[in-house]
Amino acid sequence: MIKKTIFLFIAALAISCNHDDKPNTSGSFPVMTFTEKEYDFGTITQGEIVEHVFTFKNTGTSDLLISNAVGSCGCTIPEYPKESVKVGETQSIRVKFNSAGKSGHQTKTVTITANTATKTEKLTIKASINPAG
Repeated sequence: MIKKTIFLFIAALAISCNHDDKPNTSGSFPVMTFTEKEYDFGTITQGEIVEHVFTFKNTGTSDLLISNAVGSCGCTIPEYPKESVKVGETQSIRVKFNSAGKSGHQTKTVTITANTATKTEKLTIKASINPAG
């Protein structure tokens, strides 16, 4: 009896662990289709706070839910919709960049976590920062 219980436990564990990290492409998923995924602010002055709005449309087959959006550093702050984005609906993500303490060419990213087939999307901002004064 104990051997049978142990066997069933191990079999169940093996089945539950038998997965890979490839995106699941079967079924219906939302798709974030951006008008652009990269934006260059050009030349700005150190200390400036600049922002850009990235627009996207849900071109998938189910509602989109963004669970998180994180900048690659504390100087890059994304604001994203907290409510679901219906199929065919257009929404936006606002990205603010604070150039205080930065100089030269800067490239920052925002990683968006959502219920898409790929699970994440990346946005990129760039700027060339001149010293203040």
